[in-house]
Amino acid sequence: MNYPNPIEQCVREHLERYFADLGDTEPHDILAMVVNCVEKPVLQIALEKTHGNQSKAAAMLGITRSTLRKKLSAHDLQP
Repeated sequence: MNYPNPIEQCVREHLERYFADLGDTEPHDILAMVVNCVEKPVLQIALEKTHGNQSKAAAMLGITRSTLRKKLSAHDLQP
């Protein structure tokens, strides 16, 4: 199957590999795991692209600066 979005395709391929590696093990909290894995590098890239400017990074991400700070703290990315 061909996906128009390369990020979507990448996530799908990795999830398929994850499920294959699990074998008969029952997965739990998959959505939270994926969101957590994707969110951290997205935050890091936004901060890199804005040279650490949290206001600009928050705007780029479409969230408030307060929400950004909470997410940075949750991922141990506070400066």
